[in-house]
Amino acid sequence: MHKQGTLLFLVAILCVVNVAVWTVLTFQKRSGLEVIFLDVGQGDAILIKGPHGAEVLIDGGPDRSILRVLPKELGPIDRTLDLVIATHPDKDHIAGLSEVLARYDVAATMDPDVENDTSFAQSFNARTLEERALTIPARRGTRIHLGGGAYLDVLFPDRSVDTVESNTGSIVARAVYGETSFLLTGDAPVAVESWLAALDGNTLKSTVVKAGHHGSRTSTSAEWLRVTDPEYVVVSAGKDNSYGHPHEEVVAAIVESGAQMVGTLGEGPVTFISDGTTVQLK
Repeated sequence: MHKQGTLLFLVAILCVVNVAVWTVLTFQKRSGLEVIFLDVGQGDAILIKGPHGAEVLIDGGPDRSILRVLPKELGPIDRTLDLVIATHPDKDHIAGLSEVLARYDVAATMDPDVENDTSFAQSFNARTLEERALTIPARRGTRIHLGGGAYLDVLFPDRSVDTVESNTGSIVARAVYGETSFLLTGDAPVAVESWLAALDGNTLKSTVVKAGHHGSRTSTSAEWLRVTDPEYVVVSAGKDNSYGHPHEEVVAAIVESGAQMVGTLGEGPVTFISDGTTVQLK
């Protein structure tokens, strides 16, 4: 009887500890806005975690790698996402999103509706229909509220891009929290950068800018860096990738701008935490 009583006591203690751990995991408080550039190899995947718990995933990388890295950032029991954005239907941005839609409960999706008949685009479209999530049109002027005063604005496209080249139709969005901001450009080329610079001018100034097209010379011009004036430029690319990303010209332009260049490049995620006034590189 003594041993049985001791066993019951230990089981009770373990149950209490288990509940406490799950409670901590479930109700973690965030100190601000987190923007995490996930390391998914030669591709893009960005997780935004709002001050009050909103979670937005922008792109999903070129393969199933997203299923390995995403749970590390969301936590072991979180299987929900408030919004999934596919910036454009190229493999290195959407191939992993089909797996995300299959494994996670997604409340809403957004994409630019660029025509693409690849197997990856077809899979993503099919999964989107199966998810029965709210579909939000990707149009300039759309604002996604992330809680705590943080928000995500769509800057481009401002028109139908269903027949344009895939990269040109990329969604360009800007996450803002207080005095800090993050400019996320997909694979938008210099032509789109120039158009936005002429349209929005100094309002594009951002604390962090993602280098367009993984640091390709087709994006992230010196003029774009002058207008956006970032403290950090993030290159999302695979280590020793066959494309040579980031290209030398882009690296030189970033150095010349005075911004600090950071990247995934097989080294793990790049995480920024904003308290609304300053941004810390984790």
